[in-house]
Amino acid sequence: MAHAPHEHQPPAPDAHRAHDGPPERTGHPHDSGPAAAAVPVPAGWVPAARATLHCLTGCAIGEILGMVIGTALNWHNVPTMILAIVLAFAFGYALTLRGVLAAGVGFRAALRVALAADTLSIAVMELVDNGVIALWPRAMDAPLSDALFWGVLAASLVLAFVVTTPVNKWMIGRGKGHAVVHRYHH
Repeated sequence: MAHAPHEHQPPAPDAHRAHDGPPERTGHPHDSGPAAAAVPVPAGWVPAARATLHCLTGCAIGEILGMVIGTALNWHNVPTMILAIVLAFAFGYALTLRGVLAAGVGFRAALRVALAADTLSIAVMELVDNGVIALWPRAMDAPLSDALFWGVLAASLVLAFVVTTPVNKWMIGRGKGHAVVHRYHH
């Protein structure tokens, strides 16, 4: 039996989806597309540790670079520490921006995601890290060539990781912090 032309029409272009079921929502009424689809993020220790390690990477790069620059310019401790903190935030945000931009998000939206995802995590990490360095005897005056400098820096970053991981777990469990970034990972 022949079908009339109007009985069999190809599906509309947007009818093909990469997944079955209705599109997922992020909670924002204008969010759409695969990059904005809400992906559930478990609030366990592994996602929290990964988020903290991500922040730790940016913080460590910024801290070390800031201290090297401050030392090379023969700056005193306070300006060197301020530079290290500023660079830690910059590199922490930059690492998140890179991933979100790669998911096809515009720069302004990606910057908002990075600020929302990383600010508290980086702030806690920097508070702990710089607090340890400032309070450790002779650490602030140790030159880059001294094992004390590198030992205290390593210890401060490890302690910052340990303290910041529960903060990230708490934030992820509430859909904040790196839970926001996770929406853009495939």
